[in-house]
Amino acid sequence: MSPTTSPSDPRRFAPATDRNKEPILSVLREVLPEMGLVLEIAAGTGQHAAFFAPHFPGLRWQPTDRDADSLASIAAWRDTAAAPNLLPPLRLDAAADAWPVGRADAIFNANMIHISPWAACLGLLRGAGRTLEAGGPLVLYGPYMLDGEHTAPSNAAFDASLRGRDPAWGVRDLADVRAAAEGAGLAFVRRIAMPANNQIVVFERQA
Repeated sequence: MSPTTSPSDPRRFAPATDRNKEPILSVLREVLPEMGLVLEIAAGTGQHAAFFAPHFPGLRWQPTDRDADSLASIAAWRDTAAAPNLLPPLRLDAAADAWPVGRADAIFNANMIHISPWAACLGLLRGAGRTLEAGGPLVLYGPYMLDGEHTAPSNAAFDASLRGRDPAWGVRDLADVRAAAEGAGLAFVRRIAMPANNQIVVFERQA
């Protein structure tokens, strides 16, 4: 991730986010409701929010992050998006027991679970269980191990790199995420293989 060349522009730019936005959009068109509130957890640069929101005019898109620089970047991307349904960013710590948004019709999270402690994943799942309406989807994007195996040698190398930076980080096994999700009242719906050895995993809030 690198900032723009202008020191007065707080927008951050992640090349991978720019590359994956179209494939993710194609899945979101299938799984998001037509109307309501989408809560994006760990919106990072804000590129996804600025890109996705205009494609879903019936949805209000609420980006969040816990990092001050990320919140500034999200706000700056929002200013350039010209999307009236894209809301100002809110500070939200996924691991916290209380979130600033009480109810949502869908939750989207990309590339957080492997770059944060396991407690953040557990907090995200608990929060989704508290916040989603019955039947509402939780849509997760990122790399996962499947049945204890990496899906590609590059993912194994990425996992080793993450754990070298912080032993609490790492590519998670989808079986562990599914078990924790079920404990939070979320039912597994589907897994979609994505480019660059990533996955989209969809859960649904049980009634």
